[in-house]
Amino acid sequence: MLVHFPIALLLVGFLFHLIGLFNAQPFFRKAALYLLVIGTVGTVATYLSGDEAGEGIEDGPLEAPMEAHEEAATFTLWLTVATGAFFLALALLKYTRAWTVVIGTVLFAGVVAGISRTGYLGGQLVYQHGAGVELGIEIPRGRRDVGDDD
Repeated sequence: MLVHFPIALLLVGFLFHLIGLFNAQPFFRKAALYLLVIGTVGTVATYLSGDEAGEGIEDGPLEAPMEAHEEAATFTLWLTVATGAFFLALALLKYTRAWTVVIGTVLFAGVVAGISRTGYLGGQLVYQHGAGVELGIEIPRGRRDVGDDD
């Protein structure tokens, strides 16, 4: 359930960052920073819970898709932490230069790309491969299936 929070927070944060680039009101820049910081914390929590949830289903037919998802999640985690630290440092130091805006925008766009890819691969694990899905189908005792001619 945690996965949806960093996805939403970081996507909206990036949108606010872009609006803040073209809008003179400081609201969007501040909101983008807060959403990025909260989204970073959510990314760490999601990574840790996903790492725990993935234990035990890494072998067998899910090995390759699970490994791809895990690699994407690890990359996204570190990129998000680095981007959050970069934006937080700039805000605390009140350092605003054109080059920092460009680098920050590229980093934040990378976070959005990384979280999108990680989410896509996670969705493939669940919806294509059935990872973590428990089937709730019960066949009543004594029921005969069609074609069962004993």
